[in-house]
Amino acid sequence: MPDAAPADRRAAVDAWEALHRAQIAVQRDLRQAFPDEGVAQTEYDVLLNLSRAPGARLRIRDLHRHLLISQPSVSRLIERMESRGMVTRCSDPDDARGTVVELTPAGRDLFRRVGTRFARRISERVGERLTDAEARELLRLSEKLRGGAEPLPAQDAAALPDRPRGATGS
Repeated sequence: MPDAAPADRRAAVDAWEALHRAQIAVQRDLRQAFPDEGVAQTEYDVLLNLSRAPGARLRIRDLHRHLLISQPSVSRLIERMESRGMVTRCSDPDDARGTVVELTPAGRDLFRRVGTRFARRISERVGERLTDAEARELLRLSEKLRGGAEPLPAQDAAALPDRPRGATGS
């Protein structure tokens, strides 16, 4: 079944603004989960993406595609995370010009610990406000808006923290 006609300009702008404001509100709330965990939200995002990648490793340029920071900022972030033992860097064996970032056991442990708390907070903030059907619809619409964007790394269920009670999958 083909999609309906595109939204008119006003409806599109209103939808974007509502989405943007909802994201800001949710992010502000979620940010509160991080201060006492010893990991910044940008670091958590790196840990999440690496945990979902095959072998818990990605080239920096591939990791960058999934983050909301510039390439130089990603490189500096990875350097800081490496100095804290969360990740390691090495030359790409398939292309010496590239750098591969790999999640360390300490980084995986930190991700699981923080991820459990983060998942609980998401469930409280988002899951308690949306029905399962609404959450699935939000996921569908978000993926549709991402359009031609590179897919996120496949989810490795063993790498993800346990879902809080009452959370549902897709």
